[in-house]
Amino acid sequence: MQSPFKDLPREIKIRTTASFFVAVGFGIVLPAIPVFARTFGVNNTAVGLIVSTFAITRFASGLISGKLVDRFGERVVFSSGVGMVAFFVLLAGLAQSYGQLLFFRAAGGLGSSMFTVAAGSVIMRAVDDNNRARAFSIYNGAFLVGGISGPAIGGLLSLISLRAPFFAYSITLTISGLIALFFLKGVNLNRGEDGEELAQRTSIAQALSLKPYRIALVISFIGNWVLFGVRSSILPIFVIETLRSTPAVVGYGFTLSALMQGLLLLRAGKISDTRGRKYAAVSGSLIALVGLIVLIFTNSIWMYFLSMAFIGLGGAFLAITPSSIVGDVIRGKSGQVIGLFQMAGDAGMMVGPIVLGWFADTFSYQAAFISTAVIFLVSVILSFRLPETRKSHTIVIDDHLN
Repeated sequence: MQSPFKDLPREIKIRTTASFFVAVGFGIVLPAIPVFARTFGVNNTAVGLIVSTFAITRFASGLISGKLVDRFGERVVFSSGVGMVAFFVLLAGLAQSYGQLLFFRAAGGLGSSMFTVAAGSVIMRAVDDNNRARAFSIYNGAFLVGGISGPAIGGLLSLISLRAPFFAYSITLTISGLIALFFLKGVNLNRGEDGEELAQRTSIAQALSLKPYRIALVISFIGNWVLFGVRSSILPIFVIETLRSTPAVVGYGFTLSALMQGLLLLRAGKISDTRGRKYAAVSGSLIALVGLIVLIFTNSIWMYFLSMAFIGLGGAFLAITPSSIVGDVIRGKSGQVIGLFQMAGDAGMMVGPIVLGWFADTFSYQAAFISTAVIFLVSVILSFRLPETRKSHTIVIDDHLN
């Protein structure tokens, strides 16, 4: 059987391994966070703040993380960011009050932003455009597998103590940071660029002048808003209250969606590399839109499962295509450009749950699903308007970018 890492630089295997440990740990601690916060006697709003403050800090520090990557390099920033999160997760597990827990979770967001931007920079700069989407699919696949396996481990640890998942997450983060620190040392992230091109670092202003980069920002924002927002806010309540089902069925649907995405990820990466970013973006957007349309008319568990399957399949393309586009158009060290791209996705995850929750409260679940599909249509339209960015698919790439 051919290795998925065939023809990829050594650093991709190292980053994927490190990311797997991050994802396992995140999956371990995620279910424990709201339950642990409730032990301090706070309400649901305060619990939600514990979750959102981490994302807010990530969003606010995206450009800072990018500047750190440009100044100190991917290896140092990734290792430092993971180490920072490990430290504050450990302190969160030792928290004696809600205020302490809130502060430590917020502080960890900066470290998360640092290692996320550094990880994206490794893949975007170390891999050529013939293999970049495949590299992203392997990276996301490691996160997916880790994220699926983590909650089961976290559930068992929570039976021992609600603090135990935090300590376990701190350990897996430490392992991840050490892997990157020692094994990424000395790798070449210049993709064979000459000195003149390497010096021409893409600035934010230059990136924003490129149509593909602007489209990648919007697709990332809308994708996270719609897909993450629906699944993390109103969908579980819809299944339980409207479909008269159970939390277990909610979990089955989410697992099905993750499995569909995982099964298609490598294939989606290969399609993006061989047939182009536009083809992948259009395919993913249309498949996910079908899932959202099914969701509008869902009145049974089986329709819910069908919707989750389509959303998972479309998500396989959407998880890798915007990142690949950014990697195609940047030149040299462009950490802040990558940081801004991360911020677009984080903004979508922050805004989506609030807006969709308001639609459901003010009108109905169906109205929220309809609004979701309408918003997602913007992503579909932009996918059709996307200029091809894979250099081997364009004769004069600059003519297609502006």
